[in-house]
Amino acid sequence: MKITLPLGIGVFLIWISLSKMTNTEIEETKTAFKTANYWWVALSLFLGVLSHFSRAYRWKFMLEPLGYKPKFLNSAFAVIIAYLVNLGIPRAGELSRAAVLAEYEDVPFEKGFGTIVAERVADLVMYMLFILLAFLAQYELIKNIIVSKLPKNPLYSAIIALLVISCIYLFLKWVKKSKKPVFIKLRTFISGLVDGVKSLLTMKKKWAFIFHTFFIWIMYILMLYAAKFAIPETASISINAVLISFVVGTFSYAATNGGIGAYPIAIQQALLLYGVSYSGGASFGWIMWSSQTLMVLVFGGLSFLLLPLYNKKRLQS
Repeated sequence: MKITLPLGIGVFLIWISLSKMTNTEIEETKTAFKTANYWWVALSLFLGVLSHFSRAYRWKFMLEPLGYKPKFLNSAFAVIIAYLVNLGIPRAGELSRAAVLAEYEDVPFEKGFGTIVAERVADLVMYMLFILLAFLAQYELIKNIIVSKLPKNPLYSAIIALLVISCIYLFLKWVKKSKKPVFIKLRTFISGLVDGVKSLLTMKKKWAFIFHTFFIWIMYILMLYAAKFAIPETASISINAVLISFVVGTFSYAATNGGIGAYPIAIQQALLLYGVSYSGGASFGWIMWSSQTLMVLVFGGLSFLLLPLYNKKRLQS
């Protein structure tokens, strides 16, 4: 179910997206693919590769205090293979990543996996920061959208706002005291998140770790920014539009295998807010998703092939 359900949702979303497009819009999307400037796409993918290498290098700051110093290429192969595995089995990449180091660097699986979980805490904090940044950068746009949905009568709006705030307060209070397993797990997760952030801030090489964490996520943003010049419809969009697209696009990867179906639609809907046409947004979304997926397939496949060759001497000993 974890594999087929997200994949089924992705296929359904593709069908929905295509069914909403007119014949003209479909032809415009095909033309965009044919005439796109793929040098910009190549630059985008290069920035993506840099983020993967930085993630592999950052990993050593988590492993060194445990007494392990894996080779950089083994760490890089493990990271890229993890992305490939996630295309087929969502969230299984972390397991494969720890398994690679257990096999080729003698890092115990549980210790390797523990460092990956700690890394994910840092990545979650960064994602939340980008969400906040996107909200602040587009405050007026988001406010206008919300206001347009509210009743015109100020009294009704005030009552709705009061009800929403009251419900959130009561819900949080209930979660804090509830004995239900799901809420106990939620409290444990939040507590673990806080503890994880504290441990990252007290690690020996925390500034190097923090630098690479920011570098990784800045590369993610620049990937989208560089690719926007590939087609005329998106070449002039602002950095704020790129930021919003990045936030919703990243979230879409949690919905389906590798963001299939969900990512292009998320990008398309985000760009509609900035006046990009339906077909233009769809073209950009599909170009980004296709190029990133192709990169993962190619480099992930090469990593699978090169990993045993690179460690041939070790395997023979």
